Amino acid sequence: MLSTNAGELRDVLSSQAPIGAATVPLVSEVDIAVVGAGLGGSAAAVALGRAGHRVALIDRQAVCPPQFRVEKFGGEQAQLFERLGLLSAIAAEATPFSTVVNIQGGKLIDHTHTPYYAIRYQDLVRVVRDQLPDTVEFVVNEVVDIETGPVGQRVVLANGATIRARLVVVATGLGDALWDRIGITRRATFEKHSVSFGFDAVPAPGTRFAHRAVTYYGEGVADRIDYVTFFPMGEIMRANLFTFLSEGDPWFRELRRNPKETLLHAMPRLPDYLGDFEVVSPVQRWVMNLYEVDRHERDGVVVIGDAFRTSCPAAGIGVSRLLTDVERLCAVHAPRWLASPGMGRDKIAEYYGDDVKQSSDVRALSLSRGRRRLTVDASLLWQARRYQHFARRRMAEWFRARRAAGRAGPST
Repeated sequence: MLSTNAGELRDVLSSQAPIGAATVPLVSEVDIAVVGAGLGGSAAAVALGRAGHRVALIDRQAVCPPQFRVEKFGGEQAQLFERLGLLSAIAAEATPFSTVVNIQGGKLIDHTHTPYYAIRYQDLVRVVRDQLPDTVEFVVNEVVDIETGPVGQRVVLANGATIRARLVVVATGLGDALWDRIGITRRATFEKHSVSFGFDAVPAPGTRFAHRAVTYYGEGVADRIDYVTFFPMGEIMRANLFTFLSEGDPWFRELRRNPKETLLHAMPRLPDYLGDFEVVSPVQRWVMNLYEVDRHERDGVVVIGDAFRTSCPAAGIGVSRLLTDVERLCAVHAPRWLASPGMGRDKIAEYYGDDVKQSSDVRALSLSRGRRRLTVDASLLWQARRYQHFARRRMAEWFRARRAAGRAGPST
């Protein structure tokens, strides 16, 4: 049972004194404390709260600040949001589109036909947080210590308050301030694996975009550009550019100074499929390091999402991996753990050993490595694979077009 009711818990934990101020320690009890209220932590809190568990969702930020993170999703990611009961709320505020025109070497590869949704990361997190049920209290404070054990866990906040929980879920993304406290370590498997960029675009005066969404792949291994994708977001067109250039490459400086000219120098036929455009926002940048954690099978604490392992944004697998973690933990393992006493590492190990989670992690790592090699590896083997990759897609598109023409019947 909670030592306070839901409203009192919020007042005690969120409204004491500013972070770092001295207060009389206060204690509250929940079933699960989720540390980190980004997409993963918020989605986990929603799922656990809807299942009837008492949850404290803890984050330093009352409102998620603007971040260059997830900006569109579709396909299996939309299905995962649907299974978590979140898709309809997100779709109501996102920009939908369903067809992407894919170009490589200045020529059409194929069309991707699947429901997509575009929404800025901070808005995505806000929508998910808006779904928190009454069984979840959102605590705005900083976690300064976590003590774990086989029976109960203790989360200490900067205002002196303490949350006692049976299970702690760490969903802090790339933040690492708590690792020493918990005893988990993080190691880099590939530093500066990729560099991504984002910016807003509108049609040049007197023009309009030729397609609702376009993905244009790099011209060859020398430019080390995987692809740029343009997609609708509200009243503008959003662009995400994924590269495997070194972080200090002067090309980046030119891109930020003159984004349109620099991009068109690398992709001269992009306007043939997109149309003429103007960049109307600063260029954002995200450097992705690939990490994974060690010593994570510990009593009373479980790590999800990017806090457990990162993947390459260009692979488009990060949201799937994150939501798979959330679904397996919240729908399968946590309910079973809470049904019996204790929270020892034998229980926690069941989550990390989950076949579905492990398959998702292996797939994410394979796609992350594969996208980089497909883009930058100049060996004969990978040049052949790159050619075969796009050739298969073009052939599949040709067969789809033939089938569609056959279904339409002869023209008159």
